[in-house]
Formats: sequence, C-alpha cells, structure tokens
Amino acid sequence: MTELPIVIEQIFTSPGHNYVGHFGQPAGEHPQEAQDRVELVAGKGIVGDRYFGHLEDYKGQITFFDLGVADALGERLGVEVDGANTRRNVFLRGIPLNHLIGATFLIQGITFQGVEECKPCFWMDQAFQEGTETFLKGQGGLRAKILTGGALSVGACTLTMTGADS
Repeated sequence: MTELPIVIEQIFTSPGHNYVGHFGQPAGEHPQEAQDRVELVAGKGIVGDRYFGHLEDYKGQITFFDLGVADALGERLGVEVDGANTRRNVFLRGIPLNHLIGATFLIQGITFQGVEECKPCFWMDQAFQEGTETFLKGQGGLRAKILTGGALSVGACTLTMTGADS
C-alpha cells in the first residue's frame, strides 16, 4: 500500500443541476455550497448533493479536483479561479488525480474507486472564459464511486492506495 499526504482544502455540494438538462438554455442558478464536513453513503453519493442516489452504480457519486490545476488555469486566464465554478465536489492538493483512474483508494476511512476523468464540457467556457474547456482536457478532475460510507472533512490527511482494477 502506498500512502500519500494530501490536503482537502474545499468541499462543495449543490442542491440542483446548473448544466445537466440545460443544453441550448441558460445555466441554472443552484449555488455550490461550501461544506467543512459531508456524509458519504456507499453507492449513493454525498448527502445533500444533486447526484445523491442519481443512478444505480453511478460513476460520478463524488468528484475530485486538483487545486494545482485550478492555480495553473488561473495563471493562464489571468484571474483567480473559484473552484466552486467547476461544479466538482472535493478540492485537494497532493496527487495527480488521473493516477487514481482504475484505482481503489482510502481517504479518512472511506474507500473510493476512481472511475474516469471528469471531462470538462463547453459550459466551462461560460463558467470561466473561452479556452477553459480546452485547457482542462485531460485534467478536469476525477469521477469516483463511494465504496464505503462515512464523514469526509476539510483538512490535511492521507490518501492510501489499496488496489487497482485490472
């Protein structure tokens, strides 16, 4: 098992969808709500989030975003990037998230399975500015399944790699 120090700097939930189902229409206005602590339910998602219980075995029960990527995006755009505008849930530092695709890992006693990149879409250009979608390709975050539930909190912690799927 490999253990890596990470820092969860922000956690967000949203009660509704701003982009899903809005194609050809303006984005919705559901806020991203900052949380210090959230409850995760295995196979369901984050209690209080728009994707909680969305679909059986849904691959995006929780999403992670690397704040190092947000910093680089901000430098590229010449602005401070508000992570909430990415519509991801957990913002951390300490590991390139694409390394977790196909991996099983543990954070704060909760087991996750990295499923795929959380690919950026054209809405990113609206949320920030033109060029954002292109910049984020290949580094848009991580979609994951929650394999065991528990509480996830902001702060320094350890990510433990427990296995990889073949």
